[in-house]
Order: sequence, then C-alpha cells, then structure tokens
Amino acid sequence: MKKLLARISVFHFDPVLVSVSASLLLIGYVMVSSASLHLGIKMTGDGFYYPIRQLIHICLGIVFGCAVATVPMRVWEKNGPQLFIVGLMLLIIVLVPGLGVKVNGSVRWLSIGGMRIQVSEVVKFFSVIYMAGYVTRYQESVQNSAFGLLKPLGLFSIASLLLLLEPDFGSSVVILIIAMGIMFLAGARLSQFIVLLSIIGVLAMLLVYFSRYRLVRVTSFMDPWADPLKTGFQLVQALISFGRGEWFGVGLGSGIQKLFYLPEAHTDFLFSVIAEELGLLGVLAVIGLFSLLVWRAFAIAVAAEKAGQRFSCFIAYGLGIWFGFQSFVNMGVNMGILPTKGLTLPLMSYGGGSMMIMCCAIALLFRVQSEVAEINAGTGSSQRIGMRVRHE
Repeated sequence: MKKLLARISVFHFDPVLVSVSASLLLIGYVMVSSASLHLGIKMTGDGFYYPIRQLIHICLGIVFGCAVATVPMRVWEKNGPQLFIVGLMLLIIVLVPGLGVKVNGSVRWLSIGGMRIQVSEVVKFFSVIYMAGYVTRYQESVQNSAFGLLKPLGLFSIASLLLLLEPDFGSSVVILIIAMGIMFLAGARLSQFIVLLSIIGVLAMLLVYFSRYRLVRVTSFMDPWADPLKTGFQLVQALISFGRGEWFGVGLGSGIQKLFYLPEAHTDFLFSVIAEELGLLGVLAVIGLFSLLVWRAFAIAVAAEKAGQRFSCFIAYGLGIWFGFQSFVNMGVNMGILPTKGLTLPLMSYGGGSMMIMCCAIALLFRVQSEVAEINAGTGSSQRIGMRVRHE
C-alpha cells in the first residue's frame, strides 16, 4: 500500500479530467439513489439497498483505478495481445451453462465473490489496449494494406460473434467502433473504411432482419406510440419523462416515471430520470460533461503524439471514442433517436462491473496524461539546462 501511495503521489493530475470524472460520478450516484429507493424497498425491504451497493462499486472502482494508474504504459503495450485473448476466454466462459448469470434473457455476467461482472465491459477495456498496440506496431501496414485492417478485425469479429450469442448486439457494435476508430486515426485509407463500413452495415441490417426481437426494437423505435403498452412501452415512458421535466425539472426525488413506469430506471434509462427531475438544464449539464471528457481524452492523445508516445496516443483516442460513442448511444436511446440498446451511461448508471471498468478506463487515461506531462517536464528542464550552459 505504501508503494502504491508513493507512486500516486508523483502523478501529474489533470484538474479538468479530475473535475469532469468526479462530477459524473457524483451526479450519477445521486440520480441512481433517487431512481432506486422505491425499488430497494420493493425488492429487499431496504430503500438504501442500491445506493449502498453503488457506493461500494464506486469505491472499488477507485481502488482498482489507482492500481491501473500505477502500471507504466510500456507494460500495457507489451501485454495487450494476451489481455485480448483473456477477454475472448471470458466471453467463452460466460456462455458455459452454469457459469454465466442470466438476466432478462441475456447471459452477460459472471458472478465473482458475490458481485456480477459484465464481461463485455472487460472486453471493451482490453480492446482499446490491444488495438492501440496493434496500430503502433503495424502502422505502415494499416495505412497501406487492406490486410492490415482485416487482420485485427478478424479477432474482433470473433469477439462480436461471442457477444451476439449472449446476446449483446450493442457491445459488439461498440468494440467494432473502437477498433475502426483507432485504425482510422492511425491513418487507414478512407476508401477502405467506406468498404468496411458498408459491409458491417449490411451485416447489421441482416442481423436485425433475421432476429425478431431486434426487428421489433427497430420498428417500435420508429413509432413507439403505435403500441405504447408493449413494444413501445420503454421509449414512450422515457419520452414522457423528458416531457415532464421541461426546463428545470420536477425536482430531485420528485419524479414519478421511475416509480415502476420506466423500466431499468437506475441502469439503462437513468438519463430519462435526470431529464424528468433536473429538466433540460440537467440534460445539457450531463451532455456538456461527457463532451468535455471526450475533448480532454482527445487533447491528451494529441499531446502524447507530440511527445512521441504513439501507443499512449492511441490509448487516449480509443478511450475517447469509447466514452463518446457509448454515452451518445445511451442518451440517444433515452431520447428516442436510436433503437433501444442495453448500454449503460458511463460512470453514472448502476452496475458493479460497468462502474469498476469505467473507473479503470479513466485511470488509464490519467496514466497517459501523467507520463506525457512527465516527459514534457523533463524536456523543459533539459532545455533550460542547455540554455543556461550555452549562456555561461
């Protein structure tokens, strides 16, 4: 523990990143508490059942995050392929009867020490590390050869197939977006990307067309009021939440949609609770915080590239893509501009596995920023010494 604290003490903390992350965690915790008090009473007889557990999730996430932040980037780069293989193994293990935990018809969780870990979140984290290492090692191949793109996408296709078997269509899309986003920023040709996106788009449409529950989700999203009590129920209740919130909301804790009208109010549809209780002001505040988080991740990536840290650069880009895309999908689903997907709102929604992995992802971004700041500080010191020697 002393060594861990000693390593943390020499960190170059980014005040913007600290403020944004802490704000999202705090607002998320308050809103999860507001959205789940009644549910805790109904399910367990204890109104603080979910808030207490979410606080434990956040504390564990911070502890694991501190551990992640102490690991040098060269270690992550070296072990990226092995970590991705571990992620694939976890996706296989969760599908083994008796090992995976089934919730609402999907087998996405492993129970470890009494806590459910969503395997797809772990795979997303490992995917960023693997892809950052791949484009660092094979950047020339990625830029000049179609095979350079197809090689990693083969592994990601296997991961996506395993996710679809759970089923978890949303997470499979997220990891493909992470992979393709990193390769695009590494300099892959736009023409090759257009072809790949076209292929993936066609496959996605086929998956929707030949899967009844996905087709129902898409059609109900287009006109939720056509069947407001069945297929369009979730979206209708979410839209009612936004309508009731108006400009400044009905007040913290005063929302009624969360009272068994809005399904999964403390997880996937937390953003709708925010809209009802905090209004447009709260919605814009949350959107602004996520925008600031993504901007900061990309700014750190640019700084890492200028410092010659290509692996760290692509890690930051990958994390920014992950945060931005997943938060956009979650908020889009809540606002009715995207079909319903089971993706949490990063750093805010209830869930042990998601919260801990997101905290680790933020910690990895802190590590990138700290190493870049250390390099820049060392360069500045060397330049000042050189100038003093020349002057003398």
